[in-house]
Amino acid sequence: MLHPLDYAALAIYLLIVIAIAVRVSRASPDADDLFLAGRSLGWGVIGLSLFASNISSTTLIGLPGAAWQSGIAVANYEWMAALVLLFSAYFVVPRLLKARVTTVPQWLEQRFDARMQRYLSIVTVLLSLFLDTAGSLYAGSLVMMQFFPQLSLAPTCALIAVFAGLYTASGGLRAVVYTDVMQTLVLLLGSLLLSVIIFSEFDYSWAQVRQQMPDGHMSLIRPLNDKDLPWLGTLLGLPVLGFYYWTMNQYVSQRLLAARDNRAASYGALLAASLKLLPLFLMVFPGAMAAILLTDIDRADEVFPRMIVEFAPAGIAGLILAGLLAAIMSSIDSALNSCSTLITVDFIQPKGAMTSRQLATTGRWIIVVLVVVASIWAPMIDHFPGLFSYLQAGFSYVASPLVGVFLLGLWCPRVDAKAAFFATISGHLLSAILFALALQGIWTLHFTISAGILAAFTAGLAYVMALSNSETGLKAKNPAVAVERPDRYWKLLAGLVVSVTIVIVWVWR
Repeated sequence: MLHPLDYAALAIYLLIVIAIAVRVSRASPDADDLFLAGRSLGWGVIGLSLFASNISSTTLIGLPGAAWQSGIAVANYEWMAALVLLFSAYFVVPRLLKARVTTVPQWLEQRFDARMQRYLSIVTVLLSLFLDTAGSLYAGSLVMMQFFPQLSLAPTCALIAVFAGLYTASGGLRAVVYTDVMQTLVLLLGSLLLSVIIFSEFDYSWAQVRQQMPDGHMSLIRPLNDKDLPWLGTLLGLPVLGFYYWTMNQYVSQRLLAARDNRAASYGALLAASLKLLPLFLMVFPGAMAAILLTDIDRADEVFPRMIVEFAPAGIAGLILAGLLAAIMSSIDSALNSCSTLITVDFIQPKGAMTSRQLATTGRWIIVVLVVVASIWAPMIDHFPGLFSYLQAGFSYVASPLVGVFLLGLWCPRVDAKAAFFATISGHLLSAILFALALQGIWTLHFTISAGILAAFTAGLAYVMALSNSETGLKAKNPAVAVERPDRYWKLLAGLVVSVTIVIVWVWR
């Protein structure tokens, strides 16, 4: 049961979120404000919002649960994300900003044609709606049900969705990112407090932790036959998944596209990359320690809420729970806003002349529809073996072919629209076949290795098709453009982040 102090912490958090949304929405944002915050965001807001929008179900719920179940190797997703963010900030984001696009699929239209734009938009909307949004609703509902047993899954999912949808529709991306700033601070503080509390159960002795931990639980690098995350999957699949998530996914990249300039975008990505090194210490290690402390749990997704119930004192439990709700709200509002942007800009706007205000109104109604759909689907996730596996396996099979074509389009002018589209369709057909074989137990490679194979297959097929077309050189659009790269101070700081990452992986290899 929660203490009155815990209820007070939750109430203060909710009131602050509502106050920010009301303050921002007074301006009655038009389409540019609703979708890209007027392209005015600074690096600090971008970095904190990038981190907060990502840290929902795949971290506060998924990471501790996966660490409890199989050890700290799940943190490989986090440090790889830092490297991918730096890569994208240097090589990709400057091109997107130069093109002045509102959505990432618009860049594919400029590079290839409208078919590729619509295809990426549809896939991104489906992934954001059924993985990101629904996954976050499910995660939030699980936690709320731990503290309020009288609640049931479906109504709780709907309640959280409506709350997040209201302030997203009213304030647009500006409301999303400014609530994200507050929410980042709350969830980091809450996670830090919980990690310290869990560590205190071992008398703050790292030697005690290692002595009691099962073999292999404290290793980031796992054998090739590891069922959770083999080292080959870390090298091949995680960069592919990370590139889609941090570069191609409108859900995340929208913050970078809303930057006031390239410097704000690059330093915002650098800040987010630095913060992505923290989940190992604030979320993964406590989950791994919980494998010793909590031995009566049936499902990994219950680990985080049980840690709060069992170990957090009065007042602190409310703050940690507020941090969790902050993370979940951040993920949901980001996904809803990005889906609305894609549908409105890529499908509705090209069909006819609409004023900026009309587009904004349309975008708000689309958010309402998305809230309903996500609320209906979220309870279905309860039938899957685990939230983290549900999310990552989905991205692996669906996003990988798109990554292969996108990367090829960046640096290979010879690849034309016909080759790119045919290769993407072929890649997804192969994805469907491999996924079906995996469900039957015939295809046994880990989904991260499958992600690398699918991306390579799609890129290779597109390149071979382009070579076989004698007219490709005339049809293909040259993607080489002069762009502004990050400055030398950014490069020095990025080098420091890379160095710290290498040290972390080496220490816990």
